[in-house]
Amino acid sequence: MTLRARTVALDDDRPLLSLLPRDHGGRGPADALAWVHTAAGSDEGLVGWGVAARLVPAPGADRFAAAEQAFRDLDIEVDDEVGALGTGPVAFGTFAFTDDAPGSLLALPRVIVGRRDGRTWLTTIDPADGTAPAPVGLPDPAAARSEPARDRARFAGSSQPDRYWLEAVATAVERIRAGALDKVVLARDHAVWSQQPFDAADLARRLFARFPSCHTFIVDGFVGATPELLLSRRDREVFSRVLAGTAGRSEDEADDAALGAALLASAKEQAEHRFAADSVRDVLRPLTDALHHDPTPRLLRLDNVQHLATTFTGTLAEDRSALEVVAALHPTAAVGGTPRREAVELIAELEGMDRGRYAAPVGWTDLTGNGEWGIALRCASLDGARARLFAGVGVVAGSLPEAELEETRLKLLAMQTALGEDPTA
Repeated sequence: MTLRARTVALDDDRPLLSLLPRDHGGRGPADALAWVHTAAGSDEGLVGWGVAARLVPAPGADRFAAAEQAFRDLDIEVDDEVGALGTGPVAFGTFAFTDDAPGSLLALPRVIVGRRDGRTWLTTIDPADGTAPAPVGLPDPAAARSEPARDRARFAGSSQPDRYWLEAVATAVERIRAGALDKVVLARDHAVWSQQPFDAADLARRLFARFPSCHTFIVDGFVGATPELLLSRRDREVFSRVLAGTAGRSEDEADDAALGAALLASAKEQAEHRFAADSVRDVLRPLTDALHHDPTPRLLRLDNVQHLATTFTGTLAEDRSALEVVAALHPTAAVGGTPRREAVELIAELEGMDRGRYAAPVGWTDLTGNGEWGIALRCASLDGARARLFAGVGVVAGSLPEAELEETRLKLLAMQTALGEDPTA
């Protein structure tokens, strides 16, 4: 079937997440899609809903290429009156962490609203045979907006008890000190339930309000606010931001500064970060004519934690799509470890759970190969009134199991709070 994608300018400056339609109970659409962050004091990105195409590649190392090829094979006539990054047909994507797991997807919505550099646009994708489409139905600015009913989340258990996870970290430290590998990232899950189905759009709005500088995403019931931009590609210009090494925050300004200074001075945290940054550099350097990066890590301060961060910018030597580069980068040492193969094997041995799409690429792509892809962190996988939250830590030779467990608790707090769970209950 031939599709027609038409993009026109839209005179609407309301927050993008508020443009997702809601039912009479205030709930967002089940097929909501989003990739939104704040830039220059305004929100930017894309939201979408409806289903024009749903592309599900088979598990395998080639899942990124297979999904992109399926998107490019669609028969789409494009009428783009705006011509900005993110206009025309755009597919939102999420991928499984491991090669052999299901869950990878590219979703092409029927309606997309985007904003960049102060311009807003509307893209609609409909059959080109003249079939009468349903109305787009942007929310009426004058309509009363009821908030969705919201029940608090309750803890429903984890795949492994804390004791097992502490032992897993201790085993990983032993393997590292014995020379089997340099770093491995171990994660835990945290299941919750509610008396009402979770609302992805409502959760995204709350995450965006608290973490505006992060990329808030919704894809196929997978919701989060990631601070880590794995790859942005605009023509041949690429950008990547690596995070590894974490400390808490304090409401006291002096204490907060001391926490940041200790993070920058920590040999253990610097070593953990160096492995992550090197893994990105080693992939991007041969793919670019010129690659530039921060000479030393800097602090990235978020609402609940602060990280060591390194940014990379470069120009691709050949015309490679964003997803091609993402496939080469994943998993970086920030979420897998180093060496990559040994780390992924140890994760499978010790973690005791299925990561699903946690710590894997999430974002969007267009038909020209441009796109933005983050690492799915600070996230939840929603399934009706059930959800799984995730948090991971980098384990190196100097790691202490109890300290790593506490770091996962700190990272989980963001999603627990957004879902209304009382962590002290």
